[in-house]
Amino acid sequence: MQTQDSLYTQITVHYINGTSESFNLYMPLQDDGTLQTTQLEVRHLLKKEWWIVNLQDQTLFINVDNVLKMEMKPPLTQLQGEDVFSNAERVTALNRKG
Repeated sequence: MQTQDSLYTQITVHYINGTSESFNLYMPLQDDGTLQTTQLEVRHLLKKEWWIVNLQDQTLFINVDNVLKMEMKPPLTQLQGEDVFSNAERVTALNRKG
């Protein structure tokens, strides 16, 4: 049986100023975990101008205009459809200029 501590997604937010930070997002115990629910939640989140992250000691408000990229682990393989490149493979590492 999985505990609540093992049910999480790690996100890393990369900002346009070159900084980044990571968070573990724990799934609530009442979450049904269906594929459709996860897909709809992510698509809904990406349409927002602000992301709100509640931590134990503070609440963060992240303006998406300052976000260059967001990474999620484990991958959300259930995201499918329009605007999603399925079955992709990275063949080179990210290169930085300057």
